[in-house]
Amino acid sequence: MCDTALQAIYKSVVVAKLLYASSAWAGFITAVDRQRVDAFLRRSGCPSDIPLFEDLLKASDEQLFGKVIHNKHHLLYKYLPPLSVALQNYYL
Repeated sequence: MCDTALQAIYKSVVVAKLLYASSAWAGFITAVDRQRVDAFLRRSGCPSDIPLFEDLLKASDEQLFGKVIHNKHHLLYKYLPPLSVALQNYYL
């Protein structure tokens, strides 16, 4: 296989496995654990266009939250606060 095909497989398998259900467990890992995952990604010949693990976690959370906000039929939509409460501005 050529390098680009291997990199595409790596992204679709390994990175996807790391991010699987990350919104549920990402809050429980320490900074040392995140550094270990970053080191694993660097050592594994991972392409340089894959961001840090912290950035991958943030992007995954933002994608999930965006899907929940924009789909009224999403399972988690009913747990969001009412729109008027969510848009309150607090000036402390």
